[in-house]
Amino acid sequence: MREIQGNLITVETLAEDLRRLGVLEGMTVLLHSSFKSLGEWVAGGPAAVILALEQVLGEAGTLIMPTHTTDLTDPSGWCNPPVPKEWWATIREQMPPYAPDLTLPRGMGIIPEAFRKQQGVRRSGHPLYSFAAWGKHADTVTAGHELPYGLGDGSPLGRLYDLDGMVLLLGVGHLNNTSMHLAEYRANYPGKKEAAAGAPVSKDGVRRWARFPDLAWSSDDFGEIGEDFERETGLVRHGLVAAAPAKLMSQRAIVDYAIHWMTQRR
Repeated sequence: MREIQGNLITVETLAEDLRRLGVLEGMTVLLHSSFKSLGEWVAGGPAAVILALEQVLGEAGTLIMPTHTTDLTDPSGWCNPPVPKEWWATIREQMPPYAPDLTLPRGMGIIPEAFRKQQGVRRSGHPLYSFAAWGKHADTVTAGHELPYGLGDGSPLGRLYDLDGMVLLLGVGHLNNTSMHLAEYRANYPGKKEAAAGAPVSKDGVRRWARFPDLAWSSDDFGEIGEDFERETGLVRHGLVAAAPAKLMSQRAIVDYAIHWMTQRR
């Protein structure tokens, strides 16, 4: 069997790289990540990444990750893959409701999946767009995540904005920069419209299919917005964390820029 190649990646080497990038004690950081981008092998796996971030942020810091569960959306909108129309009603009636301690994130990567299970981590109550948080502001970030407009001002993204937090893109690009959805809710642009959403929820042990308003949002231009933000403002710190390209930026700065960009260019 071939011997593992590359540098040894540990909690300590990851912490050093994070500090070099500009992650500081006491920061509030929203992480979007690709574990495999770090390198061929990490001692401790995803837990090492989580522990390195928590070590750097310290007791005064807060770590946040998306734990979205978009497989609980209304089946009428599914396209990857679609399901037969005659299944829709049964799915709405019988699909298990969102449960913060049980429902798996979808498409978020292995690091958030490990993180949500860590002792002391809080997970917000939105059945589609939940976030998990650890640290000083974990309760503030995750509390009161109501059904309508799940990525808007009342969401953990809005709380992060209020806390003047940071976004860390670890091995992923701006297409994964969920904070730009907050800009969509705040911006006025041609064609902006609302959409009906639904998901299974449970309250006091009673399951129901909830319907609620949301925005017909799109991330198609997030890559372009992010590139323009980097070029025009110079406010993104670049570096490597292990082998992963990393970007660190103010969430307020990227959201405010994206509002202006969407208003002018969408």
